[in-house]
Amino acid sequence: MKLTRRHLLVCSPLALLLAAGYQAAQRASAPAGDPLIEGFKKTTVASVADAVDQVVGRRGFMAHDVRPQVPGAFVGRATTALLRAAPPEKATAALSARHSIQMIDNARPGQVGVIVIEQSLDVAALGGLMGATAKARGMAGMVVDGSVRDLAELRALPLPVYARGVVPSSSVGRWASVARDIPVECAGVTVRPGDIIVAGEDGVVVVAAEKAEAVLKRAREIDERESKMVPLIKQYKSLQKVVEMFNRI
Repeated sequence: MKLTRRHLLVCSPLALLLAAGYQAAQRASAPAGDPLIEGFKKTTVASVADAVDQVVGRRGFMAHDVRPQVPGAFVGRATTALLRAAPPEKATAALSARHSIQMIDNARPGQVGVIVIEQSLDVAALGGLMGATAKARGMAGMVVDGSVRDLAELRALPLPVYARGVVPSSSVGRWASVARDIPVECAGVTVRPGDIIVAGEDGVVVVAAEKAEAVLKRAREIDERESKMVPLIKQYKSLQKVVEMFNRI
């Protein structure tokens, strides 16, 4: 990444070091092409959300407030970490983010980190150092049910990060790490290790691994149908007429 004068003005010294150094540390090769991942990259978040509704019969989209704090679309398989509220003696510096750090340190290129910090938007579950490590390991992005901090550092990487808020706080003394690579409830949706995460400006959708092929097929059908609808909308200048033709909105 080329650092501009604007970056120099807004980034902390740590951010500059991270931005300058992460590429040198990033030695992991690109993962072999996963046809499902590549397929989902060619569809849209909205189509995937609709496809999950139709194929799985329940929502796959996360809550509306999971927004891109650091913009960027990504698709990848999930690896997870969970934190819960704990008294200070159980939320030490060594324990508060233990499994989140282990999850990132063991992540494979192209994976998506999903961190859930239960029942709080006032505690940051991800910051600059963790983000730099995720970037160095070639992770596709991060999703946080909770808040993040060190935005200047994350943006300088850049690493796409979706979260419910931004706060300057730390989990130390407040929340303790519970486990990694377990099923978690993230912003209204269950995420299991290996599930596919599809993220973009519209939000974040989770696709169960065992349903991924069927969901991708349906998402492609939805995209194809909509691409046929647009010329007819222009021709008839009526959405209602075209909806009736395709039985789709």
